[in-house]
Amino acid sequence: MYLKNTRSPLSYRDAGVDIDKGNRLVEHIKTLAKRTTRPEVLAGVGGFGALFELPIKDYEAPILVSGTDGVGTKLKLAVQTGIHDTIGIDLVAMCVNDVLTHGAKPLFFLDYFATGQLDLAVAKQVVAGISRGCEQAQAALIGGETAEMPGVYHDGDYDLAGFCVGIVEKARLIDGQSVAPGDVLLGLGATGPHSNGYSLIRKVLERTGKPLGEALAEPFHGQTLGEALLTPTRIYVRPVLALMEQLPVRALAHITGGGLLENVPRVLPAGVRARIDTSAWTQPPVFQWLKTTGGISDTEMYRTFNCGIGMVVCVRPDDAAVAMKILEQFEQPAWEIGVVEADTDHAGTSGDVQPSPVILL
Repeated sequence: MYLKNTRSPLSYRDAGVDIDKGNRLVEHIKTLAKRTTRPEVLAGVGGFGALFELPIKDYEAPILVSGTDGVGTKLKLAVQTGIHDTIGIDLVAMCVNDVLTHGAKPLFFLDYFATGQLDLAVAKQVVAGISRGCEQAQAALIGGETAEMPGVYHDGDYDLAGFCVGIVEKARLIDGQSVAPGDVLLGLGATGPHSNGYSLIRKVLERTGKPLGEALAEPFHGQTLGEALLTPTRIYVRPVLALMEQLPVRALAHITGGGLLENVPRVLPAGVRARIDTSAWTQPPVFQWLKTTGGISDTEMYRTFNCGIGMVVCVRPDDAAVAMKILEQFEQPAWEIGVVEADTDHAGTSGDVQPSPVILL
């Protein structure tokens, strides 16, 4: 027997979930998604699934390349500063730059946005950034999910995840296996820490007590500390695709968590190593600020942050000069930062091959 409930009836809104507000966000996302649409999009935001017609007529043996990532604790700084309109660019960048390393052209992108209680103004800013990132990457924003989870997220916190699918001709798939001694390494400039190392950055802020609203001296051009740290991740799709169309690229390494020391070896075959001259490029000033303010060692800096190089491109020596000119046409900062050389010292004793090292000069 059920006891009669004399209290007022409960609704989903009473539990902290506002369906109407979520619906308004979806309608806003539809408008933003239209800016990123491609001819292959058959059905996008709003359905149970997004439909995308593969452009297989343009390929003999198409290979799909997928990637997923998030933004990490950089989100905490966005919440603390109230700067939400660029974090979506970070989300797209972390996914499309990964897919790009295989030679793939991004096709479409989906996002996942989770929060405790939906703040429509904040969510619109976040999604606007995702839309801008997709435009830069030439990828269609075709779907996603917004989850309102009271009790899981608190105090304005939210989380993001992104999913990207790209396509590449099988014969043009980049896997690093053709890398050979004498090849040249080009470093593509980063805008800052991108979306990696922010737990260490937050520890520096915690120890020093530096306020995010503090105006920084030159050469930060009037930025506050929060603005400098929230500079969005650079998307390398346009310049790198142009590069691949005009000359053979041996390998591509997206410099994320682990820095140059751990990401470059991921694309090198056994028997070679990378020798990189760290004086060859100009680092964004935020890295010197972090090193000095946080008392961080050089080794820790290069193992945690990209230190100014967001993507490494490996090309044949004869192609290096042409590659630099192509990158210049896209106003992509780039430097010749090193070479590939033979390495016979890192073969495993049991037949396993250990990661080829990076030597930083």
